[in-house]
Amino acid sequence: MRNLTVAFFREVLGFKSVDAGHGWLIFALPPGEAAFHPASENSPHELYFMCDSLKAEMDALGKKGVKCSKVEEARWGSITKMKLPGGGELACISRSIQRPWAWMEMRHDR
Repeated sequence: MRNLTVAFFREVLGFKSVDAGHGWLIFALPPGEAAFHPASENSPHELYFMCDSLKAEMDALGKKGVKCSKVEEARWGSITKMKLPGGGELACISRSIQRPWAWMEMRHDR
């Protein structure tokens, strides 16, 4: 299953990688964010790839044979998920609120 997921990242998503040795590939990722939900015990953590236009991204993925879930609307933006060939899911979002790196850029301009 690992080979299917590696092929998906390389050939379908088009991510570049380097071989860290013995075929262990490390992929460069697009802009994203990690969400750590507040909770008193172990809470869910999520990794999201970000895009400017979720519809355009879903259309491009669809042309490559990737099926995305129905778009869910949240107060912070829109989200879709895609299943990985080796199991698991990836989420892609389009934010309606300020992105984390925009805040960091503003902070560094001071």
